[in-house]
Amino acid sequence: MNVSYLERANILIEALPYIQRFAGHTIVIKYGGHAMVDDELKEKVIQNILLLQSVGMRPVVVHGGGPEINRMLKRIGKKSTFVQGLRVTDEETMEIAAMVLVGKLNTQIVAELNRLGGKAVGLNGQDARLFLAEKKPMTYVHQDGYEEDIDLGYVGQITKISPEIIVSLLDQGYVPVVSPLAGGEDGVPYNVNADMAAGMLAGVLKAYKLFVMTDVPGIMGDIHKPETVFSRLSAQEVKDLMAQGIIQGGMIPKAECVLSALEEGVRNVHIIDGRQPHALILEVFSNVGVGTMVSR
Repeated sequence: MNVSYLERANILIEALPYIQRFAGHTIVIKYGGHAMVDDELKEKVIQNILLLQSVGMRPVVVHGGGPEINRMLKRIGKKSTFVQGLRVTDEETMEIAAMVLVGKLNTQIVAELNRLGGKAVGLNGQDARLFLAEKKPMTYVHQDGYEEDIDLGYVGQITKISPEIIVSLLDQGYVPVVSPLAGGEDGVPYNVNADMAAGMLAGVLKAYKLFVMTDVPGIMGDIHKPETVFSRLSAQEVKDLMAQGIIQGGMIPKAECVLSALEEGVRNVHIIDGRQPHALILEVFSNVGVGTMVSR
């Protein structure tokens, strides 16, 4: 028999215990970074999501859109400003963010899932009061210890999640696709960090796993050396790495998302490199896995 056939059979057999273990469980996928920009990668991510659903899992997708928002702001001559990985969002930026996230990206992801044979429904956090938020305060501590209050504008922190619409869609066999917008009690819309939104939603749903797709191999001991990626970490080790300044910049919201999800009951959080084709199924179905798995 051709060896390649044996190898394919072995791959399926290796996946079997994971399929049996995860069937029927809800998983949340934070979809973002380069995997949302590269057309070939986009199709592979969508195929991965549908494969996970086909073997019995209940996937929920929460997507970002930073690169697309940056591109649109640059087109109109507006500069993006970030503080600890969060975009400062004035009224005009909020309008652009909503247009890109809901009007373009969410629609595209839903269309692609449906084109490849799935049943997807697009939502944003304001639908059915899914995400309620309030204005996020920010105090920036300079190297000399000076503390400065930063006005992030229309950046919100989620105060309440009402997941009934998500549960209903999952029960009917749909893949919910969620944009990270939220409504305030006063009706003001807020841009919320997609990583935090995914982490909190995973916690409320008591998801079995949360996957955070990034543009790095995982959490690294040295951001300039991919070979220093941690394969496994505990929640406490993540806190220690943050305190030591090893986790910094745009990885801070992702680390906070990981800790929030674990505190709310998610069993494991996986930070994976979305630039790697089929990273999702490699992490779920293989003995080695890719990226960093963080557990309680």
